[in-house]
Amino acid sequence: MVEREAVSSSHPRAVLGKTRRAILKIGSKSLTGDAWDRLAQDVAAYRGQRAGRGGGRSVVIVSSGAIAHGIQKLGLKSRPKDIAWLQAAAAAGQSILMQRYEEAFDKVGIPVAQVLLTHADLADRARTNNARGALGALLEAGCVPIINENDAVAVEEIKFGDNDQLASMVAPLVDADLLLLLSDVEGLLDADGRRVPIVRSIAAEARPLAGGSTSGVGTGGMTSKVEAARRATLAGAHVVIAHAREPGILGRVVAGEDVGTFFPAVHQRLGARKHWIAYTLRPRGVILVDRGAAEAICAKNRSILAVGVLGVRGMFQPGDAVSVVDPDGREIARGLCRLSQSDAARVAGQKREEEGEEIVVIHRDDLVVLPME
Repeated sequence: MVEREAVSSSHPRAVLGKTRRAILKIGSKSLTGDAWDRLAQDVAAYRGQRAGRGGGRSVVIVSSGAIAHGIQKLGLKSRPKDIAWLQAAAAAGQSILMQRYEEAFDKVGIPVAQVLLTHADLADRARTNNARGALGALLEAGCVPIINENDAVAVEEIKFGDNDQLASMVAPLVDADLLLLLSDVEGLLDADGRRVPIVRSIAAEARPLAGGSTSGVGTGGMTSKVEAARRATLAGAHVVIAHAREPGILGRVVAGEDVGTFFPAVHQRLGARKHWIAYTLRPRGVILVDRGAAEAICAKNRSILAVGVLGVRGMFQPGDAVSVVDPDGREIARGLCRLSQSDAARVAGQKREEEGEEIVVIHRDDLVVLPME
């Protein structure tokens, strides 16, 4: 765990003024009219300020819009459902999307760079580190990376789901301390349609209020944004969901104004590797553990030994991510299994190997205990 500065109870948004690296995620519906120029001006103003000692600020943009532009370019009447046509629309629209960013950011003297990713890129540790290095170099060079899912080649198995989730995965990749999810709503709304200013418990306060997407263009809804907020806060980033058309929204957020819905970062964030294990990798199977093992995992951060394993589900190989489930069916952890599913099933319940050593199924260095909600 890595500690972040605690949020003040009396002035919780004051901590936003100290952010040094922000991720802006903007949806398809928000990229219309003069949105490009306003976004570029907002980023330029933010980068021109200084955040404490040691230098200025940097910005990464996670952008939707390629498919929406491609639909228009190809003359389609609506968003296609066929994967080949979605890929075609993405290919046709990606150049238009980047042209819009190039034109807008040229006006404020900021270079931009396109970065296309698939889930397979970030699920592979070596490729993840390559992406981290490339993004770091771009930021050091003064560029604003424009990140989008590589929809032209993505299929269901390698898709992130939507760009809200992609943004939450990028947060630990660039060590962001702010994720601003820009949309066509002013934030999370309560049952009476009023904006919720701050969420301290995502499970208790945010999830009951979140709904799905109603857009025929974008894919994410409030449920996705709340989940992205949960994952990003665990990576140590503060999160704000706000309306994309609020004038100067980025500057107002970091000034601590009461705009959007604020999700404070957890005090002790997950390191990048453990966040990757828990929230980027997709579990290939399930390890069912007994109550004693569950308690040792959650309370004492112990490794999972074969003696505490009741059974396994799924098909996985050594090094694959798996879910760890207690006898009540609750997912309590995720980790990288040292054994295949057949070997894990074979040794389940065994205390020791023939040599007398305990059998480690998942080592604690490769195990992430999930927050209890």
